[in-house]
Amino acid sequence: MAEPVAVWFMIIFTIVTFTVVSGVEDKCAACYAVADELERGLSNEKPRNHLDMRNRLNSKGQREGKVIDYRVSDLRVVELLDGLCDKMQDYTLHKIDPTKSAWIKVDSWDNLAENKQEARAYSKDISSYCGRLLEETEDELAELIKKGYVKVGGVSKVLCQDLSKHCTSSSDSHQVNGDDNESDGEL
Repeated sequence: MAEPVAVWFMIIFTIVTFTVVSGVEDKCAACYAVADELERGLSNEKPRNHLDMRNRLNSKGQREGKVIDYRVSDLRVVELLDGLCDKMQDYTLHKIDPTKSAWIKVDSWDNLAENKQEARAYSKDISSYCGRLLEETEDELAELIKKGYVKVGGVSKVLCQDLSKHCTSSSDSHQVNGDDNESDGEL
């Protein structure tokens, strides 16, 4: 009697796990939303001084160490990527018409005209998608940021086409076709 219960438990667990993992149907559109938020972070960066890592004194009393340009520092990468996925919780999937949807940033959840519970579920989906996306691409993305290849206006190409391969071609529109669950870059 315990074996059939265990089998049913495993089946249910597998279905629930698959449903959670596949929460974002169009990975290309979701990737563009993450790229937009990262681009917003890049455009809001304030100029910073170089990082002075000369903390030690040598035997003559002079400071030793390096001075690192902030633009190529690990600190800049951490400040850009840290909290990015938390910011994605401000996004939800907005239905434009029965066949089209788009990821939008919500200014006020209280003023949202759509089903708030469903909208919150979408925000959790894109936030966890963001976490998986960064987990897959973080090392390469960090190096490209430090080398200066990730710039305002080009984040979506680097992140969504080159690194994650969730989009195969560039698109001016960030809309999702509701009938198409494949992420073929055609938005």
